[in-house]
Amino acid sequence: MSDRVPVVVVTSDPISRAGIGAQLRTRPGLVTVEHPPEAAVAVVVGDTVDVEVARDIREHHRTGGRRVVVVVSRLDDGALLTAVEAGASGILLRSEATPDALERTVVTAASGDGSMSPDLLGRLIRQVGRLQSDVLSPRGLSFTGLTDRETEVLRLVADGHDTSEVASQLHYSERTVKNVIHDVTVRLNLRNRTHAVAYALRGGFI
Repeated sequence: MSDRVPVVVVTSDPISRAGIGAQLRTRPGLVTVEHPPEAAVAVVVGDTVDVEVARDIREHHRTGGRRVVVVVSRLDDGALLTAVEAGASGILLRSEATPDALERTVVTAASGDGSMSPDLLGRLIRQVGRLQSDVLSPRGLSFTGLTDRETEVLRLVADGHDTSEVASQLHYSERTVKNVIHDVTVRLNLRNRTHAVAYALRGGFI
């Protein structure tokens, strides 16, 4: 029992719950549970990633801290990105959700890794590229949430330079440097410049 991954099926559709549950119960490495421990993998089932499914993903991923596998009938590019943003570790289309594929995806999620078909991965990469080029880049942002100027300032602060030294090296005024740091802390809900540097370091942005 201790070697089996606990799995909870999350869906408002009793037929889907029964069908997915029946597939999971045939797999020796998995065990379905009604009251999942924190280590359980949540299999969220729906027609597509609509508001309800996205809420279920977030609830288990962020509140419960669980890994989440999504099984849906159809998935356009927007729904695919929504699933990833909400915290899905694995994504399967129903047409591909054989017992073997479902077990592999759940076990992969339980180990901390992610899983999706090459087709879905390709679509996700294209979607992310469009988001960067059409939305973030025109605003001077990247997926780090930082502009190039903010990254430069935080990198120098992390190296131990004070405001005047940062201003001198980047040919900014001290007021500009202070404003850059203030904008970062406010936009990202950080406490102070030290927290901003820690955020950038932990994320590998500097």
